[in-house]
Amino acid sequence: MVRGGTHTLRSLDYWQRQSNQGGKPITAAAESSSDAGRDRDRIVNLSDGIFAIAITLLVLDIRVPTIPENLVASELPGELLSLWPRYLGYFLSFVSISVFWMIHHAIFRPIRAYDRTLLYLNFLFLMVVAFVPFPTALLGEYGNHQLPVAIYAATLATGRLLLTAIHWYSTRNGRLLAELQDPTMVRFFLIRGLTISAMFLISIGISFFSVRAAIWTWFIMIAIDAIVVRRRLPH
Repeated sequence: MVRGGTHTLRSLDYWQRQSNQGGKPITAAAESSSDAGRDRDRIVNLSDGIFAIAITLLVLDIRVPTIPENLVASELPGELLSLWPRYLGYFLSFVSISVFWMIHHAIFRPIRAYDRTLLYLNFLFLMVVAFVPFPTALLGEYGNHQLPVAIYAATLATGRLLLTAIHWYSTRNGRLLAELQDPTMVRFFLIRGLTISAMFLISIGISFFSVRAAIWTWFIMIAIDAIVVRRRLPH
């Protein structure tokens, strides 16, 4: 009981000193580098959990059709085909969340410390990730209307902007990193993030004239981005 109480007091004392540090990296207040590593892992583990929940919830919008038993053979194929807007939303969101996770993983891999600003940015980003199943359901149900398309594009644009902000903040002066990153690669990923966000926003404008063209813009953007990344990062 004494050891447990001592550990608790140390934890409380650590977080009190961390709070008093304001925006300084936790390594300035942590008692050891292992403490900092464990705290960073807690951020990553929480983020992974939210990613896993959000990407799993996507499939819940694809429901099994209700058909009378004597009509299953004749009506089931057509009913399954009629669900194509939900398949589309599932595919787009699954790919988007997967890309979010890969970039998030790459951003946090070299991070050795964090501060309040990075925490806030990460929580805002995770809030958008957790929200993605809702516009996905809207797109699957009303994908031929302009408003759901605009909401979906705005959601993914916001998520990508926040992810880009996390990348920019964590690399801007190297104080949160275990080692400095290649400035050329940092610039490439920042430009890539801003460009993709801009394309999602542009698709909102396109949706006022053609919903189908706006959706095709997303597929073209995914294909071009994959080609650019593959050529830029062949390994």
